[in-house]
Amino acid sequence: MDSIVELISVLDNDDIKDFKSFIKKKNKRNDVKNIKLLEILETDDINRLKKLYGSSKNKDAYHALRKRLHDSLLLFISNKTFERDNSEAHEALRLLIVGRFLLENDLIKPGFKCLQRAEHKALLLEQFSLLNEILQLRLQYAYLESRPNLELLIDRLMANQHKMQQEVKFQIAYAFLRVELQDIHLKGKIVDLNRLVMDTIGKYDISLRQLLSFKSLYQLLFIANEYATIHQNYALVRSFLKTSDEFITRQKVNSVHHLFYYLHILYYLANFNLRNGLFHESLAYLEQLIAGCSPGSVLRVQFHLRYYLLKALNYHYMGEGAKALAILRLGIQQSTLKSNETDLADLQLCLVMFLTQFQDKLALTELRKLIRTDAWYEKKMGMLWTIRKSLLEILIHIQFADIDLAISRVKSFRRRYKKYLETVREGRVVNFLRLVEKYLQNPSVVKNTVFIADIEEMADRAENQDLFVLGFIAWLKSLVTSESPYQALLSLVRKSELKKDQ
Repeated sequence: MDSIVELISVLDNDDIKDFKSFIKKKNKRNDVKNIKLLEILETDDINRLKKLYGSSKNKDAYHALRKRLHDSLLLFISNKTFERDNSEAHEALRLLIVGRFLLENDLIKPGFKCLQRAEHKALLLEQFSLLNEILQLRLQYAYLESRPNLELLIDRLMANQHKMQQEVKFQIAYAFLRVELQDIHLKGKIVDLNRLVMDTIGKYDISLRQLLSFKSLYQLLFIANEYATIHQNYALVRSFLKTSDEFITRQKVNSVHHLFYYLHILYYLANFNLRNGLFHESLAYLEQLIAGCSPGSVLRVQFHLRYYLLKALNYHYMGEGAKALAILRLGIQQSTLKSNETDLADLQLCLVMFLTQFQDKLALTELRKLIRTDAWYEKKMGMLWTIRKSLLEILIHIQFADIDLAISRVKSFRRRYKKYLETVREGRVVNFLRLVEKYLQNPSVVKNTVFIADIEEMADRAENQDLFVLGFIAWLKSLVTSESPYQALLSLVRKSELKKDQ
């Protein structure tokens, strides 16, 4: 994507109006073309150069104009970000600076008053490094107080420094795990993820209970989400649900100061509850999420499509397929040029999955709208997402009797992913594909007791209770029961829920 268009995409309509006013004030001449270029880029017009200069030969002037607009955008965004997102942190820093100035000039009472207010704000914002500076300054000038309580001040300083050290350790561990997860997710790197997480936490002697904050909880849930996604088993992260819910309930009054992290926590909890079959709880978190996103805000844009995706999935697995399909289509219709392409791809693949389970011939039409190459999807969406897309394509061709094409796709799938699946010991996909091939070779195998027993055994395995995994097993089961894949899926979901209650 064009670098300037990417920068424009983070601005809402009010921001764009403000930016136009900003560059108008900067313009020293009336013939400057930066606003015109901005308007052309907003419409994604490929003939922008000719519209600006009448000829494509004047490339030097065009690129100089682009650079000026790019620099102006960066300056405007930095000012807006500091003004909007860090206003309270900026206020705490300002109070620290003013407090220091007043104490240096022997204005003791107002100086300490500023430092007290700065300390309160820094503590509320969990700005441990800023709090460290404030406490050190209070300690430096403690002799000026009428009744200094040095022991209490030193205890606060030492406790805060311990939190700083813990935060640094956590950030090192988080950075290391993010890099490893990126390689696992996008490059198919082979790692024992459970051991990696435990070894990393042990190596840096991290105490999550001591460090739990909006930021650390968000980072912890991100790692947990990636972990569960890679294993396609969200039962592994069920233990996080209670701890996370208790934290955000207890800290809800402070959530306005940590909105970015708070909304991401709500999103992860909605997803974790969905994948664990707790649909009503998931929907409740989703409503909190969307209520926390101001209309037209950057965060609203960021979560808009994800909200529709999770909401549609919840209703789908609750048995309200028609409602889920309508929600999903509405989400796709409301996407814009500013929408994240990976979020839109998630919605589109989910639509393909729904239509396949409904035995709707539009499934293939919608699948063809995913126009990127498999290599692109592997890089942007991850290996598992792309494998799921390829498997869905095979099922669609079988479902609508295009057997030769289905066989061809199976062969292509094996060539591309067999080695990867064997290396990561992902036997579930290999076993599923083996049963699909048996059906392709002999459709009457659906009456074979061994074939039926293999499907039942696959459906009963504890590691196969993930909703997305059950969706593929349901497709096989529907061949035996002569019902739709969606009806078979709902039966498996109900059966899985009964097992959890036992």
